[in-house]
Amino acid sequence: MNDAATPAKPKHGTLSFALDFGPLLLFFIASKLGSSPTDPKQGAIVGTAVFMAAIIVAAIISRVKLGRISPMLKLTAGLGVFFGALTLWFHDERFIQIKPTIIYAFFAVLLIGGWLRGRALLRYVLEAAYDGLNDTGWLKLSLNWGLFFAALALANEAMRAMLDFDLWLTLKVWGVTIVTFIFALANIPMLMRHGLKLGEEPPAPPQD
Repeated sequence: MNDAATPAKPKHGTLSFALDFGPLLLFFIASKLGSSPTDPKQGAIVGTAVFMAAIIVAAIISRVKLGRISPMLKLTAGLGVFFGALTLWFHDERFIQIKPTIIYAFFAVLLIGGWLRGRALLRYVLEAAYDGLNDTGWLKLSLNWGLFFAALALANEAMRAMLDFDLWLTLKVWGVTIVTFIFALANIPMLMRHGLKLGEEPPAPPQD
């Protein structure tokens, strides 16, 4: 479908990325600062409480500044508050650790399922972020991100099972973010072959 006649929606890539990544960064900082040698779970509990507050604030800012809350932010906020509450109630960090797996798996099923039906559902999430990208490009991009999310879900479960909370958190915040940026950049040559116009503000990679 050609959207050339539709006015381009304003791009707020930098703010969107800050709203997505900010709560995760605060989670990391609060967990480190709130850790205690006498209670190995205290850092996770403090970080979870801060993350829950931060993700709610991020959703409010998104609604006020951008006029909407992105599907990713809605899902992250909803699951973050739910699993964060379980973490605080049971004093068990495993609940907040499983949240990324559910988010990654959800988007993997959604994007790959859409691709199997010939629908590029990622287009509705990123909207006008990839200016000029044709239908074939959107389909390939949706499949690529769907497979990437599936790999992240498996990786998170492996890290959750094998690593302690501090190392899991470090890899979750920094490792996954770096890998996500690299993956997004790796798709650029393919996207350019399918009509992508460079020069616009690049979209922020999905965060959880």
